[in-house]
Amino acid sequence: MSENQKNPSRYTITAALPYTNGPIHIGHLAGVYVPADIYSRYLRLIGKDVAFISGSDEHGVAISMKAKKEGITPKEVIDKYHAIIKKSFADFGITFDNYSRTSAEIHHETASEFFKTMYDQGDFIEETTEQLYDPEAKQFLADRFVVGTCPKCGYEEAYGDQCENCGSTLNATDLINPKSTISGAAPTVKETKHWFLPLDRHEAFLKEWILEGHKNDWKPNVYGQCKSWIDDGLKPRAVTRDLDWGIPVPVPGGEGKVLYVWFDAPIGYISSTKEWAAREGKDWEPYWKDENTKLVHFIGKDNIVFHCIIFPSILKAHGGYILPDNVPANEFLNLEGNKLSTSKNWAVWLHEYLEDFPNMQDVLRYTLTANAPETKDNDFTWKDFQARNNNELVAIFGNFINRVVVLSNKYYQGIIPTPAAFSDIDLETLAEVKKYPEIISSSIERYRFREAGQELMSLARLGNKYLADEEPWKVIKQDEERVKTIMFVALQIAEALAVLSEPFLPFTSTKLKNILHSDAQNSWNDIAKKDVLIPAGHQIGEAELLFSKVEDEAIQVQLDKLEATKKANENANKEVMPQKETITFEDFSKLDIRVGTIIEAEKMPKAKKLLVLKVDTGIDVRTIVSGIAESFTAEEIVGKKVTVLVNLAPRALRGVDSEGMILMTENEEGKLVFVNPDTEGVGNGETIN
Repeated sequence: MSENQKNPSRYTITAALPYTNGPIHIGHLAGVYVPADIYSRYLRLIGKDVAFISGSDEHGVAISMKAKKEGITPKEVIDKYHAIIKKSFADFGITFDNYSRTSAEIHHETASEFFKTMYDQGDFIEETTEQLYDPEAKQFLADRFVVGTCPKCGYEEAYGDQCENCGSTLNATDLINPKSTISGAAPTVKETKHWFLPLDRHEAFLKEWILEGHKNDWKPNVYGQCKSWIDDGLKPRAVTRDLDWGIPVPVPGGEGKVLYVWFDAPIGYISSTKEWAAREGKDWEPYWKDENTKLVHFIGKDNIVFHCIIFPSILKAHGGYILPDNVPANEFLNLEGNKLSTSKNWAVWLHEYLEDFPNMQDVLRYTLTANAPETKDNDFTWKDFQARNNNELVAIFGNFINRVVVLSNKYYQGIIPTPAAFSDIDLETLAEVKKYPEIISSSIERYRFREAGQELMSLARLGNKYLADEEPWKVIKQDEERVKTIMFVALQIAEALAVLSEPFLPFTSTKLKNILHSDAQNSWNDIAKKDVLIPAGHQIGEAELLFSKVEDEAIQVQLDKLEATKKANENANKEVMPQKETITFEDFSKLDIRVGTIIEAEKMPKAKKLLVLKVDTGIDVRTIVSGIAESFTAEEIVGKKVTVLVNLAPRALRGVDSEGMILMTENEEGKLVFVNPDTEGVGNGETIN
């Protein structure tokens, strides 16, 4: 790392561009946007020049797939989801300096300029290759229009560019038993011409820059994936696609082709910065071209190769741009033990969360930070969300602040008292508070946001312990001067929490500053430097609850919602039995189906599944053996009206002649149910036609 990177003049922070084929869910937040926002807020608080940049990725094949599925145009898809995503981020408090979109004119211009410059410099190679082609849809199949078995892990639903199970980057032609997601047809292979980025030309640079230069400061998962790619030998990567949605290839021969989304999307960071700079009257170039700028990409692990190998190679080839100093990619977040899935609706959607839990943005931010998948995949559960809120935010942080503010108003009408003599414990506590800015800074600057969040909670624990040990509510009866000192010290801790919580709990920080009437009074660095953060004689406000308990009923609503989704997915994936061989009307007319009533039932001895039934069919009372003992008890079905096939040839089952069949099926939950006609007023023996 250069000296400039140790003490940068400015920071360019990017957060992965989300696909506009659906809303934002908690996996996106935990993996990318919450840690990126914590980092950006922190840097601003310590006085750094920050450009926090993102935007909607609107040219991916996923957009075209969504449009085809919904029967609308890609433009309608991106407009719908861009609006939802942008509003969700704003409501959740993600403080982008600019949130753009890759359909913007400035992005088309920037991406086209990149391609033309590199084309003119001879940075691409032109190749005619064999690509998968859908003979029914009559079009080439871009990566996400193909699914098949991953050749590396055997996952049967891998995409043509990536296996979401093992994270491997693939080519569509690598898939085993591929099929088109457009028509379901098995694709053929057809020749087509494309431009490729010859990554092998950049191998020496990447080895030096990554394997030697970032061995000790990049996360092991990031460094390891990059090393694996480089060690396997880099190969040319196509930067154009046969599609009608995207940025047209801006050189002769590019008709009917667009820039590959992984060429154009990262350039979206640059075009978004340009958009921001133009609006703010700034010069965008130092944020991308000055060696005194530190560039950090926040992404998920599935984007490591694109941000660490492909995009840097593009920047290097183009020339004039800085390279990322760090790419702190996270692993994946699961939901209640299962992988998050947009297509299967297995997610907690941000816009729905904000509706279901109004004014509780910080609770989700805190839970996702505490469970951040920084080194391995992690799991979000609603019970843990409830416990984090009730046992930590309410019981520790909120409880401390509430006691301090209530007692200050009770004893001193909210005016901070002048302290008397400080005891050793007072001085030790105040000295301990001064250490927290550096402790939390160290964690944040090493991208350990879970650790940083827990250190903040340790400060709240320090305050709680101090009050519990000093017991001002008891001491007030014997030594009023001592209580003034206790409350003065407690209020210093409260002010430190108000400042240091801002990156993690921004809404709470604002609320606490309002209660303490201390907004803009102290900076992050002041906590360590000042002996007095909030002076005697300062008037604070009335107590307000910072956090509210989450009740069991609210959690059950969310669990029920997920259970309904799970059942819907099971039903959608359920294989329907194909139609049997066609029969004639004469065949059907031979079936004698009648209404009957079960008048007796008992378990078949030594048989797990069988019940022996006596059924009044209206023409007789007969014995029928039915395999329903695992679904019904004998007692609960006596008196039940049923539909009976009465002219089925008798069959001996475990020595008992069964003289018919009760008609059954499965409901949506997979449970056996009786097939009953509307039997009100219908007597036994009535036929069903």
